[in-house]
Amino acid sequence: MILIRGAFLIDPVGGYEGEYDLLIDRGVVEDVDSPGSFDSASVERIVEAQGKWIFPGLVDVHVHLREPGQEWKETIASGVRAAIRGGYTSVCAMPNTSPAMDNAEVVDFVVRKSKNIGLARVYPIGAITAGRAGKLMAPFREMKDAGAVAFSDDGDPVFDSGIMRRALQYARDLGTPLSCHEEDKCLSCSGAMNESELSFQLGLPGWPKIAEEVMIARDIELARDTGGKVHFCHVTTARGVELIRRAKEDGILVSAEVTPHHLLLTEECVGRYDTSAKMSPPLRHSEDVAALRKGLEDGTIDAVASDHAPHEADSKDKEFSEASMGILGLQTSLPIVMDLVRAGELSRVRAIQVLSTQPASLFGLEACGLRKGAQADVVLYDPAASWKFDETVNESLSRNSPFWGREFTGAVSSVFVAGQEVFHEGVFTHDRTAKAA
Repeated sequence: MILIRGAFLIDPVGGYEGEYDLLIDRGVVEDVDSPGSFDSASVERIVEAQGKWIFPGLVDVHVHLREPGQEWKETIASGVRAAIRGGYTSVCAMPNTSPAMDNAEVVDFVVRKSKNIGLARVYPIGAITAGRAGKLMAPFREMKDAGAVAFSDDGDPVFDSGIMRRALQYARDLGTPLSCHEEDKCLSCSGAMNESELSFQLGLPGWPKIAEEVMIARDIELARDTGGKVHFCHVTTARGVELIRRAKEDGILVSAEVTPHHLLLTEECVGRYDTSAKMSPPLRHSEDVAALRKGLEDGTIDAVASDHAPHEADSKDKEFSEASMGILGLQTSLPIVMDLVRAGELSRVRAIQVLSTQPASLFGLEACGLRKGAQADVVLYDPAASWKFDETVNESLSRNSPFWGREFTGAVSSVFVAGQEVFHEGVFTHDRTAKAA
């Protein structure tokens, strides 16, 4: 039995926001009560947490772990270490692996390997179509039975509306969402950055906002028609937010995520061809950033997801148009969102909700917060700690991030998964693999 004493507890599910003591026993939350309520003589370990925050383990519904097939970029082992250090106790692995995660065998491989590592929980997302090629539907039921919690063609849209409609009908009957990258590639035309005056000045092919918005609109109508659930990945435009808001008002089963980098950065970060700011979809205008923040605050956007996308240096050290898209995110998402809290743009409870309990509920994962009987996935967080994102703390095998070398305020102190402390003050206390495994 573990007693965490004196922390400021934040739990959107239980409605807690204040100083409480938390009791953990046999992998679950035994109780939450006011400070000093528990008999310390009956516990095996006391964690003094004065000055720290405690909240449910974070849940990321959009992570690229690269294994199988691209282990030089990331492995499941290195990815879950980055997740734990960033405060994530559960992550959803996207299917753009090699081979694609389009069958039960690959799904089962990811499930088994992550369990053997024994850190963060990994929930696979299966492909919608075979090979993510958009032609034939993948075997949804077999993948769900093997452990898939959603389906996505990740990085590619399901361009054929007939296939998308059938996929929504089938996923509806299985009770699973489709997690959609929205891009009309006939409009984006291999764009390297947001289409704008800046892209013309830099001589870079532009990716217009309408390429994202027209696909959001299509899939809203397909969700309306089928009753299936669409989850919109990494929304980036003000119009996209408004379309989703209206769909929710109409009672259509849609949800949406935003990335921390799209909440913070604009196309200006491309600067003079900085490939660390190249991502899919691209960074947009300041008015889009403002709309994303508003949508997150008012509930139109349901979750913050990292879109953690590791790439080796050689794939980024190229001409901008040729460089890979994507950045790291697992270790920087929490401090970026907490910057919004410090700026008064997001409440503490809402921040933890969009990082933890709400993304879990979207994908049917356990989302009981810190109530009695909930699985004890718990994070202790020091809001005053300062740290730099560099090679001394980076757990990923890659280092592609516009935040590399940046100083952050607020750091994860300890992480408990199923009541077992797996990370404490920079040290992994329960890990069955080396960082480079």
